[in-house]
Amino acid sequence: MNYELFVAKRIIANKDYKSSISSPIIKIAITAIALGLIIMMVAVATASGLQQKIRDKMSGFKGHIQITNYDNNHSDVSTVPISKNQSFYPSFKNIEGIKNVQVYANKTGLIRTETSFEGIVFKGVSIDYDWTFFKEYLLEGELPNFNQKRTRDVLLSKMLVDRLQVRLNDTIRISFFKADVKKPPSTYKLVISGIYRTGFVEFDKNVVIGDLREVQRLNKWDADQVGGFEVLIDDFDELQEKRNHIYGAIGSTLDAQTIASNYSTIFEWIELFDNNTWFIISIMILVAGINMITALLVLILERIPMIGILKSLGSTNWSIQNIFLYNALYLILKGLLWGNGIGLLILFLQHQFGMISLDPENYYVSKVPVYIDFISILLLNFGTLVLCFLMLILPSMIITKIQPSKSIRFA
Repeated sequence: MNYELFVAKRIIANKDYKSSISSPIIKIAITAIALGLIIMMVAVATASGLQQKIRDKMSGFKGHIQITNYDNNHSDVSTVPISKNQSFYPSFKNIEGIKNVQVYANKTGLIRTETSFEGIVFKGVSIDYDWTFFKEYLLEGELPNFNQKRTRDVLLSKMLVDRLQVRLNDTIRISFFKADVKKPPSTYKLVISGIYRTGFVEFDKNVVIGDLREVQRLNKWDADQVGGFEVLIDDFDELQEKRNHIYGAIGSTLDAQTIASNYSTIFEWIELFDNNTWFIISIMILVAGINMITALLVLILERIPMIGILKSLGSTNWSIQNIFLYNALYLILKGLLWGNGIGLLILFLQHQFGMISLDPENYYVSKVPVYIDFISILLLNFGTLVLCFLMLILPSMIITKIQPSKSIRFA
């Protein structure tokens, strides 16, 4: 029988223990651990959620990897066409983890109405386009259908619709600029078939999705000529690795760039979330540990007579330390239990109802996204438990300074 654990249980179960001088200090320590865990869980879940949401939105607009002609100089506008008759299209046969390869071509233009005008980037796509992303953010109407011989349907953002004061199914005029600025722009009548809103202002403000054949017609390209290819991958963590494999599999006149390199400023910004998260975790564990040290010292000082009696009966210092460490372990676990319950409830409510909102112009999302990763939560619990417990070993050594002959007098 583990007598240290037995004594610790008796101390915990003792009614006098719950109404002792140390009771409020113990409650504060438990609350500190619970609050610390809640803050750590929220920090990890929101940082991961924000990173993932921004990555998903950017890849939804641009793909994970773009294959373009070197002569385009990484411009958003497709100027030099590429033949879509490539060995890697419609799929990379020797590279795993590729979800989809889709063709596209961009063209700058201007939408004019009776009351307003807006500069836009017309993104032409084809029947191979993966609409999963836009299905999630579609507010009204339906996605364009490119299986027809020719369609004038386009997808506009809610931001553009509001600025232009147009509605679903309205006909709009888009003037497309030509390479020769002396020539007048070409004007086309297109129909708004759907309205989307992603909250990513940088793209919502000007991206219009339409038929690739419109861009081919404007640029006088052949039917097999496109602006480039977008590659969607299964695992974002393998982005650079997949880019290297793809770069080695395409022709020497083609280039492959990731969205992380094309939009390095945004990705450097979201990587800073990890530093902030680690800082918050360190501070919270330190605060929880200090509160537990205070509670343990009060528990020891409150039971000096008991320590003297146990020493006089032959208990070793380490054995008595174990009694109080078991006691502290119980308090830590109690704090973690409350922290997990409240923390998961907060994350669930935010995930379901999006109670906390953000400015999309600064954060690219309208509501705080959360990503609940149970492995991360388990690691937070384990790390808090182990670090707080280790921080208590040194303070518990005060027991070695207590002399039975002096301590029993106060019994």
